[in-house]
Amino acid sequence: MLARSIAAFCLLFTLAAVPKPAAAQDTLTVFAAASMRNALDDVDKAFSKATGVKVTASYAASSALAKQIAQGAPADVYISANIKWMDYLQKKKLMRDETRVNLLGNALVLIAPKASKLDHVAIGKDFDIAKLAGKGRIAVADTKAVPAGLYAKAALTSLGAWKAAEPKLAQAENVRATLAYVARGETPLGIVYSTDAKIEPKVKIVGVFPENSHPAITYPVAALKDAKSKAIAQYLHFLRTTEAKAIFEKYGFTFLIKPVS
Repeated sequence: MLARSIAAFCLLFTLAAVPKPAAAQDTLTVFAAASMRNALDDVDKAFSKATGVKVTASYAASSALAKQIAQGAPADVYISANIKWMDYLQKKKLMRDETRVNLLGNALVLIAPKASKLDHVAIGKDFDIAKLAGKGRIAVADTKAVPAGLYAKAALTSLGAWKAAEPKLAQAENVRATLAYVARGETPLGIVYSTDAKIEPKVKIVGVFPENSHPAITYPVAALKDAKSKAIAQYLHFLRTTEAKAIFEKYGFTFLIKPVS
């Protein structure tokens, strides 16, 4: 009897001593517009702290990310800086339609280096941005595909400034690259979102484009059809919370939906 008890004790001790395999941490991959980097990084940190889910975010032009997804790049959630590229994925049946929502808004602004003598530029009909740039160039995102560039072209066209401005454009791969041109003093002017200008101390906003000069700047979000993460529903819910709203608004985004608690 004693021998049997000793044997049982030894077995229990052995089992307890064997290390248990660590539970795999839930992870989630987000493809998001470059203009969201700072704000979304903070939102993702708050989400990870609350849930234990690790978020990996990849930032680039919405157009580039949408094309990567169409070519099979693995991602769970996509956030675009315009409706066009979300529609592109929806038409290709690469997203879960029921999860799509227009989450954020933004504004289009004219920026200059911090030391520029330009200030308080009135932007309206027949706005002559080409003359304002002098011998310099005007930094914009790619006007054929990147949302920030599409909005800039629409605004300049509606204001009668596109024809004169087009030859002077310095087009960049995304809005953050556009911001960098102006921050480094490589161009005297640039067109970016107000949220981008607010995070770069080396530039200043010198003018705001009228809202009616371009399509509304809208950031839709949706889960992708082939998403693998089990935390998608949690993440999409968190993006709609008052906590996420406060972070986005701190960076200057407009929250377009009624927040959930």
